[in-house]
Amino acid sequence: MTLSRRTLLGFAGAAAIAGGAGAFLLRQRAPANAPGFVDAAGRSVGLPARVARVLTAGPPASVLLYALAPEKMLGWARALSTEEKAYLAPPYRDLPEHGRLTGRGNTANLEHVAALAPDLIIDSGQIDRTYASLADRVQQQTGVPYILLDGAFAKSAETIRLLGGVVGAETRAELLARYAAEVIGSLAALPASSERPRVYYGRGPEGLETGRAGSITTELLETVAQNVADAAGEGGLTNVSPEQILAWEPDVIIAQDPRFRDALLNDGRWAGLKAVRERRVFLQPTLPFGWIDSPPGINRLIGVRWLRAVLYDDAANLRDEARDFYELFYRVRLTDAQLDALVSGLAP
Repeated sequence: MTLSRRTLLGFAGAAAIAGGAGAFLLRQRAPANAPGFVDAAGRSVGLPARVARVLTAGPPASVLLYALAPEKMLGWARALSTEEKAYLAPPYRDLPEHGRLTGRGNTANLEHVAALAPDLIIDSGQIDRTYASLADRVQQQTGVPYILLDGAFAKSAETIRLLGGVVGAETRAELLARYAAEVIGSLAALPASSERPRVYYGRGPEGLETGRAGSITTELLETVAQNVADAAGEGGLTNVSPEQILAWEPDVIIAQDPRFRDALLNDGRWAGLKAVRERRVFLQPTLPFGWIDSPPGINRLIGVRWLRAVLYDDAANLRDEARDFYELFYRVRLTDAQLDALVSGLAP
């Protein structure tokens, strides 16, 4: 799939036309003033008639809200680095860190949440009982409505539309959701699962953390390729040994951290790997957010296009499509130097 500028302009035109009847249909699906909005955990949550101040419980929700309605953000779930801010639009990139309620290193306390006086708290991700229980507790103790949205990659378009209806950004949501639907639809053209490359995705400076079968961390990888770490069983993140990676013998290795990529190419203990010998070692783009995970949110939509370049030698128009994605979702026009930095991992 190639999402050209003409396609994106077509999305914009259709979304503008949908501002009347189309927007009404979106409100019917996720009415912003409904007393019982049913979230991804099956919880019925009463929502205010108008949502102007939104707190995001974690990074995936921050990315989602920024793409849809940044003017409603109270801040970021985690502080942004100077490098990340360069790929986001002012003034939103300079919003303060308010901490996170969910996931690793949760830092926000309920007193701080209450002091921010949000109209709504949102979270997006792999929803389970733990997340639902936390949402119930926070909502009960702060009095702030707290909704959970399905962060599954296949549900990206649906989730965008739902949140758009809740925060009153239906037209913008339709524009982004149609883009997401086209990306997801393009996956049907890929080879059968058994014929796809076998890939190892290494997180961290040593590259020894990865996601097992069913992990939202490697969800995108499993959608486009075969994840060799599926052999480690089902679950979330896990630590593996160099010996295990050698035994799996992946066709391709993708590093989250440049230190792992450099070690693969220069440290003799990895020299026996087929992926290293054939120099099929790549560095995931991470600015301002990862293209495979970090976080596992709608930022992964551009990751499909990058993985096609990495795994299927389809790099044509990658730069143009990345530029268009950043303009549409992140509201920035990338420079040539920024594009170079993003796709440099294609050429180890």
